[in-house]
This record gives sequence, structure tokens and C-alpha cells, in this order.
Amino acid sequence: MMIKRLTGVLALCAFSAWMIGCASTTLTNLTATSQPRNAKGLYLIEYQWDSTQYTLKPESIKPFVVVGFDSFEMRPTAKMTNRWEAFIPVAPDRDSVVYHFKVDYEYMDFGKAAHSSKSSPEFKLYVR
Repeated sequence: MMIKRLTGVLALCAFSAWMIGCASTTLTNLTATSQPRNAKGLYLIEYQWDSTQYTLKPESIKPFVVVGFDSFEMRPTAKMTNRWEAFIPVAPDRDSVVYHFKVDYEYMDFGKAAHSSKSSPEFKLYVR
């Protein structure tokens, strides 16, 4: 009886590990590496989110562009379900800015909502 129960627990653990291992999430930067300087000093930053995590709650996705210690909330791109955009300021005396994406989201974890986040590597935008 004990061996049967242990086998069931091990099978459940193996299945859970397999399901977690199969899920992948990709943050793709869609922003050009260089943009012409403009009078407003605001520059469009865009990214695409692709995930195979079936437990993900799509309505919970909250992406941000992070520049130094400042975070700028992103909004969904019109007519797209997996793309977001935000305008970030670049001071007139700066010719570049380093940024990354941070995405907070929820997923279902054995029937309960759980929170997680993903961060991208850093990117550099040149303003010419």
C-alpha cells in the first residue's frame, strides 16, 4: 500500500516537473535600436510576449519598461493580443538610454492564483 502511494506521488511530481519544463515564455524587443530626436523627448518602446504556459492568466499581464529606477507602465498595442508599448522620456542632453522590460503576471498553481514576473536583458536606444 505504501509503495503504491509513493509511486503515485512520484508520478505526480514527475508530471508537474514535465509540465513546468515544457512551458516557455519569450519577451521580444520590437523597438528600433535608433530613433530620430524629437521635440517632445518621448520615444516609443515596444515588445511582444509569447508564452506556452497554459496556466497563465492573460488578463493579469502587467508589463513595464524600466529605465534606471523609473518604471513606465505599458499599454496593449491596438488590434494585437500579445504586444505592448510605452513612451519613455530621454533628456535632450542624452544620446542614449538603457532599458529593460519587466512583466508581472498571475498563473494558476494547483487551483490557486500565484504571482510571478519575468525580466528581459537590457537594451540600448540611441537617439540621433
